[in-house]
Amino acid sequence: MPKDGQGSSNAFVELHFDGQKFRTTIKEKDLDPFWNETFYFNVSNPDDLHNLTLEAHVYNSNKTINSKSSLGKVRIAGTSFVPYSDAVVFNYPLEKGSIFSRAKGELGLKVYLTDDPSIRSSAPLPEMASSSSYSNLHSSQSELPSQKIEDYVPNTLVNGKKGSRRTFYNLSNSNNQRQQPHSVPSQQPIIYGVDQMRSEPQAAQVGRMYASSSSQPTDFTLRETSPFLGGGQVVGGRVIRSDKQSSIYDLVEPMQFLFVRVVRAHDLPSKDVTGSLDPYVEVKLGNYKGVTNHFEKNQNPEWNTVFTFSKDRMQSSVLEVIVKDKDMVKDDFVGIVRFDLHEIPTRVPPDSPLAPEWYRLEDKKGEKQKKGELMLAVWIGTQADEAFSEAWHSDAASPVDSSASSTHIRSKVYHSPRLWYVRVNVIEAQDLVAQIGNQVLKTKPVQSQTMNVLWNEDLMFVAAEPFDDHLVLSVEDRVGPNKDEVLGRVFIPLATVERRADDRIVHSRWFNLQKPSATDIEEPKKDKFASRVHLRVCLDGGYHVLDESTHYSSDLRPTAKQLWKPPIGVLELGILNADALTPMKTRNGRGTSDTFCVAKYGQKWVRTRTITDSLNPKYNEQYTWEVFDPATVLTVGVFDNSQIGDKGSNGHRDLKIGKVRIRISTLETGRVYTHSYPLLVLHPSGVKKMGDLHLAIRFSCTSMVNMMSLYSRPLLPKMHYKMPLTMVQLDMLRHQAVNIVAARLSRAEPPLRKEVVEYMTDADSHLWSMRRSKANFFRLISVFNGLFAVGKWSKEVCMWKNPVTTVLVHVLFVMLICFPELILPTLFLYMFLIGLWNYRYRPKYPPHMNTRLSCADSVHPDELDEEFDTFPTTRAPDLVRMRYDRLRSVAGRIQTVIGDIASQGERVQALLSWRDPRATVIFMVFCVVAATVLYAVPLQLLIVMSGLYAMRHPRFRHKLPPAPLNFFRRLPARTDSML
Repeated sequence: MPKDGQGSSNAFVELHFDGQKFRTTIKEKDLDPFWNETFYFNVSNPDDLHNLTLEAHVYNSNKTINSKSSLGKVRIAGTSFVPYSDAVVFNYPLEKGSIFSRAKGELGLKVYLTDDPSIRSSAPLPEMASSSSYSNLHSSQSELPSQKIEDYVPNTLVNGKKGSRRTFYNLSNSNNQRQQPHSVPSQQPIIYGVDQMRSEPQAAQVGRMYASSSSQPTDFTLRETSPFLGGGQVVGGRVIRSDKQSSIYDLVEPMQFLFVRVVRAHDLPSKDVTGSLDPYVEVKLGNYKGVTNHFEKNQNPEWNTVFTFSKDRMQSSVLEVIVKDKDMVKDDFVGIVRFDLHEIPTRVPPDSPLAPEWYRLEDKKGEKQKKGELMLAVWIGTQADEAFSEAWHSDAASPVDSSASSTHIRSKVYHSPRLWYVRVNVIEAQDLVAQIGNQVLKTKPVQSQTMNVLWNEDLMFVAAEPFDDHLVLSVEDRVGPNKDEVLGRVFIPLATVERRADDRIVHSRWFNLQKPSATDIEEPKKDKFASRVHLRVCLDGGYHVLDESTHYSSDLRPTAKQLWKPPIGVLELGILNADALTPMKTRNGRGTSDTFCVAKYGQKWVRTRTITDSLNPKYNEQYTWEVFDPATVLTVGVFDNSQIGDKGSNGHRDLKIGKVRIRISTLETGRVYTHSYPLLVLHPSGVKKMGDLHLAIRFSCTSMVNMMSLYSRPLLPKMHYKMPLTMVQLDMLRHQAVNIVAARLSRAEPPLRKEVVEYMTDADSHLWSMRRSKANFFRLISVFNGLFAVGKWSKEVCMWKNPVTTVLVHVLFVMLICFPELILPTLFLYMFLIGLWNYRYRPKYPPHMNTRLSCADSVHPDELDEEFDTFPTTRAPDLVRMRYDRLRSVAGRIQTVIGDIASQGERVQALLSWRDPRATVIFMVFCVVAATVLYAVPLQLLIVMSGLYAMRHPRFRHKLPPAPLNFFRRLPARTDSML
């Protein structure tokens, strides 16, 4: 904002943080100053960082009177500070410095934390005790602690340890050039409309039929339960505490396990003449046994492996820990340690872990051996034990199959990679091809007689941290049909690409092209290949990268962590058990399943342990997520593990059993929801119930004010509205994001396979389905059921079907018209009373999948076969032709409805367009008469007369349509111009 009286300002910035104050240089006569100065703040108490605030005050300097006036300020809470790797330049809008001041413009800051001990705090700023010290700012910079970004690039993060030295940075853009504004091509989003049915009474009839049949079979509905959880019994959504102290695992049923930690062995006796020993340990309890890895020629091995045995499956009262020598023919016995289960201690967290002890090995007769000791820790605990997630589980392995102790059966927590949108703006280039990983995009070909082509086209990609990939661009010359010749390539490491969190301008750069034969990612040599390409490349962190179906998003935060808001609550999920699962494989002549559950919310995925050979598995595992927005969805899926046992007909693809979706906003705060959810899956033969999943869910709110304020904020980050992406771009980018997440999670141990990720994210929800189309149409009709009911009631009032009701409506109508100020208050009071009345009938259960709503229980088999067909199709040509003709028939009816709606709008336009001169004259005469009548007659009287005429008795009515409707239908439309 101009402040010097001459249309400009002499701006500088003062930074205040943790009792320290720094000041930039003064940029004279500049309304767009650029500093590029760095300041370092010491954090006196890192534990109190969330209570600190950085204040950046922008002032105008007045040299004449040695004073300063406020241009605005920026306040940044300590909770939004991020490590250096997540820091981007962000333009903060300036707020008022005081009540009577004004502010305009933005201040670009780059703020982050580090604990690098080589960094020293900037020199403190002396207080402005005299005017001379302030005037020195114009003449000398010796007391200004400024530094260029290029002088130091930190590579450390915040370790969060108490007492560690943290430093605060404020960096500006590394480019010293002034940012020049440029035009950004506008991208108009695709707007979807809703088609109105041609026959309104017919639509109302379909809506009533649909509403009356919306209930589904009882077997497909939710069932509320009252299980006994770790915190007590759940009754009516409240946990009735028991006498025992509640643990952190209070949403699952307590299960007892026998834990055996095999640490290491010492001075084992050898069993052969060479003195070598290949030891391993076998832990055996009844028919269940777990085996450690074996070490070759090692008499002092260290395993540090934990085995657990479910108390429900204990078949013996003696635990045997046997040391054996691995042999090609038959393993030799080395020694044994036995435990009586009645003498094993019990451990309940938060007690400290049980210390392992040395036990002397015994022989088969039970006598102590002279050599050999085994360090063990044996205790009885619950699933709240720290060793539970890394242990070998007896309920996750068959009794005699030791190979099942692989990592494919363990419970794990995964984190999706942080995804970024990569925006490549091609300014000057020839026919360009860009690639990141397996993502390939092409610009449109340009015909030019010169080697300099002006271009302005955006290409969007998805990239994941860490940025190991390179952006590869190749300039190609189209020498013939389907024949391109590569002119050169550019390799840009994504780690070096500039990041931004808003819509600020990113500076463009010229990149030298490498030779077409170059395959190495290296710097091109200018003297060998002088062609260049002009690009503007950046990582857009202001968007939320959509990797889920937009209807079931579990996270709406932008990529840049500086834009993240504090969490508003905590979501706790207890996965209890599954009942009556459908067998997915055959083992020993009977049907069985090896099931595990996957839950996804935000960037955190969790996987329970695999319960083998059970159709009624009990998991009893509890997980927690932070909630940042209530308009998000938790997804829990059940799968059959195909990575253990024999390879079935499906290969090694994990089979889907069903999933549950729960929207956070439908949950009451603090209530524990314990329901048994039916697992419904649509198969080519129809909808099928695969079993029930028993869950316990609790949503706890930490700040009710922050949560209520979210309802007034945009659903997506600001960049989605400032620089919107088209629907085509979003669909393509979502497909690439799902592939990246699936590829990253499939490399974990145990892997979360691609079919699991695609099923949890609804990757195929955008594909055509006749069933979904009909379901959406019926949903639309049900939405208008209320309007249809009002229309039917109004018609009955006008036809005097119930004279008493009609008379009362006449009285109410006249009263409201005579006192128009009561119309709106009456309307809102009526809606308030409706909401108050509906409170008695509020939903008690979270919403769940409805087969009737999805049209899954009445779908035609051929439509199901079409829905499960691959893309592109693999069906016979005759079948595809039949389906194509059916689609043409449906699309033809939709086309007719759209044409009818367009005709009504064109008739409205034809009123004054003189397309029909006689109709236009009639309408103009009507307008003059209507204006005269409205001027002479009170408006209330006209409205009363119109209402009474509309509600006149049937004996005064005629069968023919009214004259205004006849006049409107005779107006011309543009259908005469259609081919």
